[in-house]
Amino acid sequence: MAHDSENDNVRRQIDENLRRVYQEKVEEDLPDRFKQLLEQLKAKEDNGGAR
Repeated sequence: MAHDSENDNVRRQIDENLRRVYQEKVEEDLPDRFKQLLEQLKAKEDNGGAR
């Protein structure tokens, strides 16, 4: 039974760490090059659609 509790603690810790790392990545700014590309795509859509 102690082994199950230890596994649960390890899984919980892994889960917390993965969530933290994911959240940090989600909150990062996009690189400037990606922002420029998105702006170009938006401009194409606004001018009658992309081909």
